Amino acid sequence: MKRKAKILLVDDDTSLLKLLGLRLKSEGFVVQTAESGPQALEQLEKERPDLVLSDLKMDGMDGLALFDRIQAQYVGLPVIIMTAHGSITDAVTATRSGVFGFLTKPIDKESLRKTINEALSVSLPAHETDWQAQVMTRSPVMEGVLEQARRIAPLDISVLLTGPSGTGKKLMAQAIHDAGPRRDYPFMVLNCGALTEQLLESELFGHVKGAFSGALSDHPGLFLSAQGGTLLLDEIGDLPPLLQVKLLRALEQQQVRPLGSSHNVSIDVRILSATSRDLVTAMEQGQFREDLFYRLNVFNLALPALEERPEDIPLLARHFLDHIRQRQQTQVTGFAPEALALLAGAAWPGNVQQLRNTVEQAVALASAPVIGPQLIESILSGGGGHFPTFNEARADFERVYLHKVLRMTEGNVTQAAALAGRNRTDFYKLLNRHGLEASSYKDKSEP
Repeated sequence: MKRKAKILLVDDDTSLLKLLGLRLKSEGFVVQTAESGPQALEQLEKERPDLVLSDLKMDGMDGLALFDRIQAQYVGLPVIIMTAHGSITDAVTATRSGVFGFLTKPIDKESLRKTINEALSVSLPAHETDWQAQVMTRSPVMEGVLEQARRIAPLDISVLLTGPSGTGKKLMAQAIHDAGPRRDYPFMVLNCGALTEQLLESELFGHVKGAFSGALSDHPGLFLSAQGGTLLLDEIGDLPPLLQVKLLRALEQQQVRPLGSSHNVSIDVRILSATSRDLVTAMEQGQFREDLFYRLNVFNLALPALEERPEDIPLLARHFLDHIRQRQQTQVTGFAPEALALLAGAAWPGNVQQLRNTVEQAVALASAPVIGPQLIESILSGGGGHFPTFNEARADFERVYLHKVLRMTEGNVTQAAALAGRNRTDFYKLLNRHGLEASSYKDKSEP
């Protein structure tokens, strides 16, 4: 069902505010009102509308001053200015500064409807799907990110999603895909930090039968599997140097060559990338190619940490609980207000993913239908109060894994690299990253 558009109406004339508000509600809009510019800004902090309709002449902060604040803080939010003192000078000043439209009081009903609909055609998605349904938020900060995502979705450009681990970059990439013209085609995801270099190359570009050991049949690869659609390269900062070169070549030529094949295949895929690493620093350190960075980072969409959107914590906690209840039988029906307050006041280094894990744990341990504050406090204080981020957990795994492989091979780097499925150069980089010396694992009893 198509949702009703939300309009924030701003005027210091309370009688006109009420009258115009009733007219807009009768047209099917959800209307919020404010009697001054500062009051309008307070409303915007609580909830972002689809459109602001403001009087020009107001005491204190006038309509253009309000627009300047909105333009700086809420990118893409259209503003229509009304005035009883209409003049060519006012109209030119307003429209040149970026105001969407200019209406003169008394407001003509048809002009009002036409201008509002034109503004909403820019502010709202052209197609009313649930493209952002999985991105749960009531935070103005996150709503601003969603507005940017909606605006770039129709543009066939590469987007780099950045932000700490666990902030929902994959969900945002899915939303961009669903809001764009490629939404009826595949959305594919590749985690660039989860596979060995050879497997990554095969997953990206495909292979023909017999291309390497274990290739028993042809494999199209994700570029070809995503034809016409979108490919998300998650954790792009972990892509090995050789594959950075091959990826850049594929993007420049719009062609891929499967492993073991002698023929190039044309591709038509939109590329989205995501990383929790600082790629600028990685470039400076020679770990990431500058030309590839600028190819992928045509538009940068930065996702906020959960601590920057605390008003979303109770909303997300209830959403995760509802999701758990749909998946499995549970007696748990909700949170005590004190429990939600504890969640809202906690530190979340693991961001949204950590909050999800905490809710999962609370449901598993709950002995009553309502999750109480004692259970939440117990979970939050476990492990010294710190839940590892994804990168921290992966680093711990790598360290333990490398220690085990080196012990098995008694410090023989060639054998250890072969067991790990890495070449010697990559394996030495892993050892250096974790401060491990292969020589310390050699059998000291040998002469």
